Amino acid sequence: MSLKAQITEDMKTAMRAKDTERLGTIRLLQAAMKQKEVDERVEIDDTMVIAIVDKMIKQRKDSIAAFEGAGRQDLADKEKSEIEVIKAYLPERMTAEEVTAAVKAIVAELGAAGPGDMGKVMGAVKTQLAGKADMGQVSAAVKAALAP
Repeated sequence: MSLKAQITEDMKTAMRAKDTERLGTIRLLQAAMKQKEVDERVEIDDTMVIAIVDKMIKQRKDSIAAFEGAGRQDLADKEKSEIEVIKAYLPERMTAEEVTAAVKAIVAELGAAGPGDMGKVMGAVKTQLAGKADMGQVSAAVKAALAP
C-alpha cells in the first residue's frame, strides 16, 4: 500500500473512532499533498509524501520554538501532538553513525576534497538519503567530512 493510500485509510479510521485531533492533523497532511498535486500537476509518490511530511515537521518545530518563546505552552503542546501523528508516516531514520558512514562513502566516491565541493556532495547525498535521514544532521556530517 502506498503512503498516500495509508494516510487516506488512517483518516477514515480516525473518522470512525471520532479522534478529532488525529483527524485534523491527517487532514492537514492530505491538504498539503493535494496542494502539491494541484500546483505541480503531478501524481505524488511516496518520496514526495515523505518530503511533505518532513516539511510539515520542520514547520511545527519552528512554531513550537515561537510559541514557547511567547509563553504559549498550550499552542506548543498542540504542535507537539501534531508532530507525533505526522512522524508515523516517516520511514525508519538512520542513526548518526550510519549517516556519517554514508557521507564518507559518497565523499570518497565523488573524490571531493574540500569545502568547495560541498554543493556537489550535498546533491549526491540528498538523492541517496532523502527521507532516510534528517538533512540537518546530513549537512553537519558533510561539513565535517569536507573540513580541511
